[in-house]
Amino acid sequence: MAIDYEVYELGNVQLQSGEILPDAKLAYATYGTLNAQKDNVIIFPTHYTGTHRSNAVLIGSGRALDPDRYFIIVPNLFGNGLSSSPSNILASNTLATNIPDGAAFPHVTLYDNIQCQFRLITEQFGIERIALVLGWSMGAQQAYHWAALYPDRVERIFPYCGSAKTSVHNRVFLEGVKAALTADATWQNGRYTEPPTAGLKAFGRVYAGWAYSQAFYREGLYRELGFETVEALLKWWEDDHLSWDANDLLAMLWTWQHGDISNNSLYKGDFALALRSIRAKAIVMPSATDLYFPPEDNAIEVAHMPSAELRIMQSIWGHCAGGPGYNAADTALIEATIAELLA
Repeated sequence: MAIDYEVYELGNVQLQSGEILPDAKLAYATYGTLNAQKDNVIIFPTHYTGTHRSNAVLIGSGRALDPDRYFIIVPNLFGNGLSSSPSNILASNTLATNIPDGAAFPHVTLYDNIQCQFRLITEQFGIERIALVLGWSMGAQQAYHWAALYPDRVERIFPYCGSAKTSVHNRVFLEGVKAALTADATWQNGRYTEPPTAGLKAFGRVYAGWAYSQAFYREGLYRELGFETVEALLKWWEDDHLSWDANDLLAMLWTWQHGDISNNSLYKGDFALALRSIRAKAIVMPSATDLYFPPEDNAIEVAHMPSAELRIMQSIWGHCAGGPGYNAADTALIEATIAELLA
């Protein structure tokens, strides 16, 4: 595939953990043109097992995310194989905190991701105001982080099928898929010499039970995705995860598990304070049937946010209701909401 993104060189980045991410690289794509006032900026971070190519499905002329009107920046999450990740970090770096292989990739938080994205928009583009930050799943988590960490800069956020803090139940779900992957003897504590194929397949197969709702399967909606049987859908999930590096999946998973907008020196763990500090106009949109980002968690968050509205997608697509272009009805609702926020 031709290179369709750019890379911002960040140098050696000190992370929240105190570890160093050496020669850090933030991969990103832009759509549209930054106007003279630099006030037409939209940030659309990527989700778990997603890249800027996934998000591009929602970007186009005449659509809510219109590159003829807006300058849309899609930064890739650390660990996704394009930005600095276990699969692409150089084994030859000679820092004191040497990273000899992908298994020793440092722990990167969502806070770390946003700090590096902030450097990108300010150092590379001179942007001071952001019209909208939006995203699905881990992209939604990043939207919350942007609004809490930079309340004077972010005007609107649209987090859908995500949360400001990863719940205990969500962490447990992720422990389950992680266990399926790391049980493969080939994994060798992350120092594998060949892909842990059985573990990657198990990871995908287990994940499929969580990504959609019970009603999705009962109603046979997998047929709308082109699969005649449930087994065909599960096989696709296996194959999709075989395309990912195991350590990349685990690095992003760690980031997800530790998502918390208050876990930083600004809020010192005061989650309610972090939520109250969000000044951005917000529409928070969970899926009614999301099994790991349930509406109840978002309702608690919105109750503390001064300019937020909770809107629940009445979808039986589970977490995948928010997937970019996954189904027409939910995608239309998401795009209509984006347009409303930007109006």
